[in-house]
Amino acid sequence: MVDLTGRPVLVVGAGRVAVRRTADLLAAGALVTVVAPDVAPDIDAGTAAVHRRPFRPSDVDGQWLVLACTDDSDINAEVAQTAEANRIWCVRADDAERSAAWLTAVSRVDDFTVAVSAGGDPLRARRLRNAIEVELRSGDLAVRRGRSAGGKVVLVGGGPGDPDLLSLRGLRALLDADVVVTDRLGPTDLLARLPPEVEVIDVGKEPRGPATSQESINTLLIDNARAGRTVVRLKGGDPFVLGRGTEEVDVCIDAGVEVEVVPGVTSATAAATLAGIPLTERGTAQQFTVASGHLPPGDPRSTVNWDSLGHGTGTVVLLMAVSNLEKIAMSLIDGGRAATTPAAIVENASLPEQRVIRGHLDEIAELAATHQVVPPAVVIIGDVVRLP
Repeated sequence: MVDLTGRPVLVVGAGRVAVRRTADLLAAGALVTVVAPDVAPDIDAGTAAVHRRPFRPSDVDGQWLVLACTDDSDINAEVAQTAEANRIWCVRADDAERSAAWLTAVSRVDDFTVAVSAGGDPLRARRLRNAIEVELRSGDLAVRRGRSAGGKVVLVGGGPGDPDLLSLRGLRALLDADVVVTDRLGPTDLLARLPPEVEVIDVGKEPRGPATSQESINTLLIDNARAGRTVVRLKGGDPFVLGRGTEEVDVCIDAGVEVEVVPGVTSATAAATLAGIPLTERGTAQQFTVASGHLPPGDPRSTVNWDSLGHGTGTVVLLMAVSNLEKIAMSLIDGGRAATTPAAIVENASLPEQRVIRGHLDEIAELAATHQVVPPAVVIIGDVVRLP
């Protein structure tokens, strides 16, 4: 925890350890001088002053820190003794017990810096450092930030539903929230882990049921952020894949509210993978198209080119298409897709109740009705779907 920005540091030696230490020092902003008869090519001579010669006692003059990193203990001892005589801290890479200073095992997670020293045992220090980092990144070691003067909105893509598919960045944002505005889809089980002081507002839209208007959601985001709160907008899938994420970002920008977007695993790809269906496959399909099916073919509000998808040969992935599946299937067949084209429905992808229903394009809507499929469900159409 020493600020070395603009301060001279001497590294004696230029082997593997010295290369790593030099890179760390340069990253910290130090003015590094490397002294060694043989210098590894990985030493950054562009930003470090390199002297290809043996160590001289005068090399420590004016240094704030010295690192003895040679593979010769006698030389390291000489460097340490010279630094000691000049009242300069010296780190010996070869002998922690005889070192006047030690480098810690460091990890940085968000705005946390974890630095671990383990009695001069670098292996133990690294293991503990790694364990702490894993805990921080996973959220198992949750340390909430103090409330800042200004609020912000974080749009978090929650993935298809399994909490394990939420990104670590998304989880950390969720654990730092003052307010969570959540959809019906996504990893809602995680909300039970939040502290009781976190306000959770459910704005989920039920299929063909009650729904919170987008205008009301926008107002919730802006009002809470302006009150100085950190607001997480937890959305299923990815915020920018058929999720109105851009609308919410634009509203925040227009209102002068800080906004951040955390990508999520979209069900458009996750559902197929979890069902064992490759969206692309060498010799079968080299492209796939994701389309919204919440409006049927022929609806003037729809911007999907169903004719193009009909005479295409790539895989078609449909989101929000259950209620219009019969009309969509007929449109694709009329556009040129064979009635026997394999198709599959993946319902509740990633959740324990996930199920996969397979059939041909001309029967997939009937199968959906027979099996009483309800959203969330993803429809995949193309030869990549292997029928039993």
